Amino acid sequence: MSSPTSPPDDDAFWQRPDPSAESLGRPPRGEPAAPEPPGYAGPPHSEPPIAGWRPPTIAHPPPPRSMPAQDIDALDEAEGSARTVTYGVGLMAGAVALVLMCLLCARIVF
Repeated sequence: MSSPTSPPDDDAFWQRPDPSAESLGRPPRGEPAAPEPPGYAGPPHSEPPIAGWRPPTIAHPPPPRSMPAQDIDALDEAEGSARTVTYGVGLMAGAVALVLMCLLCARIVF
């Protein structure tokens, strides 16, 4: 086989085929095939359970146990001391942040 000697025609690919030319090799159009039935018909039907299938139930459960008594005064004292510690830690952190900001601003200004 030899190479073509003329320059390639860039538009030849996009041109319509000649209507008088032979068929492009497409198969003849036939009747469409009948659709196949679906492969999954759904879950199988189950039989209803027998009459006595449930386990026996207890009609009267025991009453709930009582909660232990709470010492309200001790709880209030613990909450007060926790609040004091929280405020103390917050004040110390704020003081440290204020001192650091003053040092940084003084260093920038002077």
